[in-house]
Amino acid sequence: MLPDLAAIEAAAEIVHAAMPPTPAHCWPLLSRRAGAEVWVKHENHTPIGAFKIRGGLVYMDRLCREKPDAAGAIAATRGNFGQSIAVAARLKGLKAVVVVPRGNSREKNAAMAAQGAELVVHGTDFQDSLEYAHGLAAARGLHMVPSFDATLVHGTATYALELFRAVADLDAVYVPIGLGSGICGVIAARDALGLGTEIVGVCAQRAAAYALSFEAGRPVATNAADTMADGMACRVPDADAVAIVNAGAARVVAVGEDEIEAAMRAYYSDTHNIAEGAGAAPLAALMREREAMRGRKVALILTGGNIDREVYLGVLGGG
Repeated sequence: MLPDLAAIEAAAEIVHAAMPPTPAHCWPLLSRRAGAEVWVKHENHTPIGAFKIRGGLVYMDRLCREKPDAAGAIAATRGNFGQSIAVAARLKGLKAVVVVPRGNSREKNAAMAAQGAELVVHGTDFQDSLEYAHGLAAARGLHMVPSFDATLVHGTATYALELFRAVADLDAVYVPIGLGSGICGVIAARDALGLGTEIVGVCAQRAAAYALSFEAGRPVATNAADTMADGMACRVPDADAVAIVNAGAARVVAVGEDEIEAAMRAYYSDTHNIAEGAGAAPLAALMREREAMRGRKVALILTGGNIDREVYLGVLGGG
């Protein structure tokens, strides 16, 4: 299931044809705040402001090679995945349709439409949108792009490969978990390079499916995923992702809404970077584990910075 080093490097060639590697910086104020040497992998600096573009580029490349007559692609999303599909499909000359739940981020919706996607609004949460997208794919003859897939992991592993090659001897990497492609990519790159770095998954307490699945040793769904960190708002985990996370992660930390918002404010004050909820969650988890991680060398994956202006202003004014 997990790609080896040759496969990740091949995926990196596809990604880097469309965008350069993203930076990794050690921020002194963040390090002082956490009591550790803190490196940030800035996936908020991609062309869509999030790491998801990597999986989209690699997936669409494979789709066009294996199904050159594909009429178009459809995906369910809360925003960043949809942007990745929209951009990658446009580069390949394909139609893209994205299904989002009602009340989704207006600014993410606008970005997906600007990138050429047809926007369809259906359901109250991601799971509703996903189920509707499957039906729409069959009705309109579109290729359904899964939200978790081995090919997507090939793409996401490229940011981890960049990180591990840029920053040596990391003790731990904190990664947020939505449906799991990001953390599985980090585990894949860690294993491919033969490193001993701990991988720490992070989810929201209000969307704790992967934390519960880690504790139970099997997939555990929740009845709701009501978190402001929409990139982590998953209530039905993917079984393949759960197996990889449970085998390859050291632990999964569930953080509260107040902790996530405090981490968003810390990112702004200490680095002047905008972090959406999921992007800030790894810092929230590190601060939760501050005493245990004191003096260690740690990386945080800032997975994205796409958050509506009024929501972000509310967070900055809080605390």
